[in-house]
Amino acid sequence: MPLAISVVLLVAVLVFAVVRPRGLAEGVFAVPAASVAVASGSVPWDAARGELVALAPVVGFLAAVLALAYAAGEWGVFSYLGSIATRLSGASPSRLLLAVVVVASGVTATLTLDATVTLLTPVILATTLRMHLRPHPHLYACTHLANSASLLLPISNLTNLLAFTSSGLSFGTFAALMALPWVCVIVVEYAVLSRFFRGDLRFPGRAAPQGDTAPPWFALVTLGTTLAAMALSEPLGVHPGWAAAAGAVALAVPWVGRQPAQWGHILAATNPGFCTFVLALGVVVLGVRRNGLGAYLAAITPTTTTLAGLLAAAALAAVLANLLNNLPATLLLLPSVAFSPGLVLAVLIGVNLGPNLTYTGSLATLLWRRVLHAHDTRPSIAEFTRLGLVSVPLTLLAGVIALWAALSVTGL
Repeated sequence: MPLAISVVLLVAVLVFAVVRPRGLAEGVFAVPAASVAVASGSVPWDAARGELVALAPVVGFLAAVLALAYAAGEWGVFSYLGSIATRLSGASPSRLLLAVVVVASGVTATLTLDATVTLLTPVILATTLRMHLRPHPHLYACTHLANSASLLLPISNLTNLLAFTSSGLSFGTFAALMALPWVCVIVVEYAVLSRFFRGDLRFPGRAAPQGDTAPPWFALVTLGTTLAAMALSEPLGVHPGWAAAAGAVALAVPWVGRQPAQWGHILAATNPGFCTFVLALGVVVLGVRRNGLGAYLAAITPTTTTLAGLLAAAALAAVLANLLNNLPATLLLLPSVAFSPGLVLAVLIGVNLGPNLTYTGSLATLLWRRVLHAHDTRPSIAEFTRLGLVSVPLTLLAGVIALWAALSVTGL
């Protein structure tokens, strides 16, 4: 009975998060569901409290990075990146696709996949319309790279933050081990996108007019300093979230100094509804894990970091991400692989790349779809799935082989 209650609660929470009736925040249903899990005895209160305490630093870090990305957008960072992509492409859709892949990969790695989905995607859509290009190759590049290019840094994705905490690795070691998989996955994504959309890329557009978009130097330097501080703070025993928060404040203060009311927008950018959802989801997933599913997953999860073991762990994570969404999949699998940093990173590859197969695999993908609908552009589920059937197996294979090579060199 406790397992049945936990599964029903988890499914209901995920359905609500996907549908979001009347635009309600994900946490509106997740918090009562977590309360039911505790009240029914599926999750003892002490265990729930322990889960919340463990997740709190991760969620705080996420909120700080979201505020940092929003403030960077207000300084014009994403508009500037869009102008660079336009200038490099001329009127060539193929060159624009390459520029979008590069820009989206950098934004995702340094400012999270949410920044790519919500802030960069509208800029790229506007760019393709100005150039009279078919937008689909470049828009699908945004969502695919939002998931795929989120492998590099602990801050790139909420799943990365969870994996980083579980792995025991330092910020620098995490980035070093994931650098080769990140590059290989991006190269494969570009090759697949170029081939899949070759028909759309045959039609040349028009060179867009070039405005005088000056580099937002203050924002760019602040972002670079913040990233360096995040990498250096962790070895000194300071949580990287403090560096992210300091960077967000540094960008926000000059901007809102003239408009104090804008502080409300900065606070809203931390997305408290989603942060609450993550905390509540952790409690709900804990109920499923404690009442049987965790033991089953532990029994079928690989225990070795051979190439076969890493591939199996990534494949299991990718399947679970598409069945349950990548966030609960991460919470369910990490306890089974926490003893091995290599397996933790293999699971991370699976939960980050797998969602490129289905809309429901990642909340970021669902958000990307909403962003496009708000701009009167409707992506095709069939096209998204066909692209994913090609890209996901190839990127998984490339990423895991690269991880295995990195682990072999470092001896981890």
